[in-house]
Amino acid sequence: MSLTRTTCPYCGVGCGVLAGPDGTIKGDPDHPANFGRLCSKGAALGETIDLEGRLLAPQIGGMEVDWDSALERVAQAFSDAVRDHGPDSVAFYASGQLLTEDYYVANKLMKGFIGSANIDTNSRLCMASSVAGHKRAFGTDTVPGTYADLEQADLIVLVGSNLAWCHPVLYQRIVAAKEARPNMRVVNIDPRRTATCDLADAHLRVAPDGDVALFNGLLAYLADHDHLDMDYVTAHVGGCSAALAQARATDALQSGISAEDLGRFYKLWARTKKVVTVYSQGVNQSASGTDKVGAILNCHLATGRIGKVGAGPFSVTGQPNAMGGREVGGLANMLANHLDIENSEHRDTVQTFWNSPTICDQAGLKAVDLFEACARGKIKALWVMSTNPAVSMPDAGYVAKAIANVPFVAVSDIMARTDTGDLADVLLPAAGWGEKDGTVTNSERRISRQRAFLPTPGQARPDWRIISDVATTMGFGEAFDYDTSADVFAEYIALDAAARPFDRDLDLSIFADVDYAKLIPTQWPRTDARFFADGKFYHTDGKARMLPITAPTLEHKGLTLNTGRNRDQWHTMTRTGKSPKLGAHLAEPYLEIHPDDAADVGTSHGDLMAVETAQGSAILRSLVTDRVARGQLFAPMHWTRQTARGAVVNTLMSSVTDPFSGQPALKRGRGLSVSPFVAKWYGFMACAQKPRATTPYAAIARTATGWQVEMAALESPTDWIEAARSIAQLPKAEAAVYEGGPGGILRVALSTQGMIQALFFVANSAVALSRSAAIAHIGTDTPPLEALAGRMGKNQPDPGAIVCACLNVGQNTLVNAIGAGAFSVAALGEVTCAGTNCGSCKPELARLVAQHSLPVAAE
Repeated sequence: MSLTRTTCPYCGVGCGVLAGPDGTIKGDPDHPANFGRLCSKGAALGETIDLEGRLLAPQIGGMEVDWDSALERVAQAFSDAVRDHGPDSVAFYASGQLLTEDYYVANKLMKGFIGSANIDTNSRLCMASSVAGHKRAFGTDTVPGTYADLEQADLIVLVGSNLAWCHPVLYQRIVAAKEARPNMRVVNIDPRRTATCDLADAHLRVAPDGDVALFNGLLAYLADHDHLDMDYVTAHVGGCSAALAQARATDALQSGISAEDLGRFYKLWARTKKVVTVYSQGVNQSASGTDKVGAILNCHLATGRIGKVGAGPFSVTGQPNAMGGREVGGLANMLANHLDIENSEHRDTVQTFWNSPTICDQAGLKAVDLFEACARGKIKALWVMSTNPAVSMPDAGYVAKAIANVPFVAVSDIMARTDTGDLADVLLPAAGWGEKDGTVTNSERRISRQRAFLPTPGQARPDWRIISDVATTMGFGEAFDYDTSADVFAEYIALDAAARPFDRDLDLSIFADVDYAKLIPTQWPRTDARFFADGKFYHTDGKARMLPITAPTLEHKGLTLNTGRNRDQWHTMTRTGKSPKLGAHLAEPYLEIHPDDAADVGTSHGDLMAVETAQGSAILRSLVTDRVARGQLFAPMHWTRQTARGAVVNTLMSSVTDPFSGQPALKRGRGLSVSPFVAKWYGFMACAQKPRATTPYAAIARTATGWQVEMAALESPTDWIEAARSIAQLPKAEAAVYEGGPGGILRVALSTQGMIQALFFVANSAVALSRSAAIAHIGTDTPPLEALAGRMGKNQPDPGAIVCACLNVGQNTLVNAIGAGAFSVAALGEVTCAGTNCGSCKPELARLVAQHSLPVAAE
């Protein structure tokens, strides 16, 4: 079977994948982003390409219709709104998971034919502060770094970036580089002690939003100890004096880091010429995100550590095509091809090229403002493309109500049920990864192909085609007459040529004569190009700008909430939630809490906690750990109303944004109230088909044999057997009941034709049993009472909680191997294979080795 060369649809690393229609997934050894490596999510892509839950036909009001009816409904709603209320009464909300061709066509329709800039994207939640910071400093949105710099640097500074979990392949590249060059140093700056800290020579536990104080302090130190490159500054940088004065006025101790640790870090930075500063959501997702970026860039500009091999600032994006969206103007404050909405010559060039009847002349609504406008009734027609803002936006409950308030909502997605899709008037079935062709741009400006290797199911269409079809139905057919994604790409490249007279960083001329079908991963402007190597920037005087950055005043009262990602999940789990492997690692929404805070609020490890803010509430599982500092909580944002009833984390977060970028502050929620959630009963069910649980807390996940659900409720049912049948959706199943034994657990087994279909366990506290054992019995002919024992069958050792998702290796297996003499991560890999695929679990393996290895006796 031949494999198709394509690109992973997850994070901004942009890994190459070899994929087959039978679900075969391999890393592409020839792709320069990953050289064959894949993370656990990428390696499990084959488990996510089935059609279960897919939207396969257009729907109006929940009823299937033909495409012509759906297109007419969408086109009419948008046309009527523009006619009656003006072009700014409509909006698109797009996604960094769209391909560049999709983004380009959506941007063209909204800005050039509808005439509004009200198209924004969930990339606003990802890297908008980096865009704003780059434009202020460089004059354009240029990411100067390349992945090779990470391997050539002598010092890598990671800021607000849990690379080990969120960009694992880049993390593994750094691990390999550090092993090859032991003198390389890595410093991790993060409020949490994450898996990435295992690689670091130092972990600086910065206070939330203390980054500006930290880097202002670094700039002042560099100046005061004669480490500035004043020849470079004089020739190529403006604003140094003002920036330096503000830096000197900043108390670096506001960073929350001790003077001793700051001193060691500042000395290391100062004496190391080849420094790469990698920053991600911990920098961007802040009310001071653009200033954080600016403070980092100031240090690199003041020392000339930019535009050189192994040196420079490096923004790593979270989404697979956040960069492609930036290139084609997918944000509300950008025009296509890195041109500016505010510049009349730029607007004229784009309008002339598109031959469009109009062109937007001012920035549109950024994400938070867009949904506030929905709530106020200003938006009359909304189209959400390939994203789930009713879960992923801050103040998610408010956003869901805002979407419901819009008179007409269209959603194009691959899934029939999402929290946002449930609010739509029209659902449009989109082709998914593996079914559509196009391009994506990764974090190092490398454009790669995504190629179809699966047939398009049902009536699904690629996004660019759906958008073009709506445009045609609105009367703009001539401008959207594309036959293939290659036609869209060619137009995008041609627009770049038309904009060539303007002094921009975006130069796609290398793609002008490319064979789209054979396009290999290629960086713009050229694979061998290095931005700013000549000291030329894109402000009118050709210089970069250092800006005076004021550190925000930090209050340390009360609990704060930091949100983020799990190692094995992606966004709202539309795709990763299908994979039993990925769900086995951390199957429930949880809240990391420091032991002292846990004692204060009266919770223990594994308890459920009720978390409330002015915005909303959530029920989360307590994970007591000193990985978080006292007063700082952490929760991943992946669970939706579909997968974890009562546990949508972003309902807790306020819609505070950065004033320059509009990016929400998702890393520092305030005003938290935390208390134990005391339920009448707690339950766990393993079952063959998707359960239907309506309890206040219910977390659902896929398993190797079907599904599992954790539950908690305030009232007991009158009939436990009927309750079990209802949750398992098995109204006629035979039931076996056992009550008593260890923990006083009530146990119900449901069978059909002699096969176990569901096992239900209930207790008055958190249910204690081997989940993996219960899951393993589903679909077997194990006697019901034996299955209800909650133990593995004969000669079947219990692997324990999964640590290595790639190879399904559990904690018990690993601890046993350590006890047998596997006293290193490498030895564990040899014995169990854990950590030998993507390597993302290696930090956890190292902790297990440290915890369970016997001390060596002194001789």
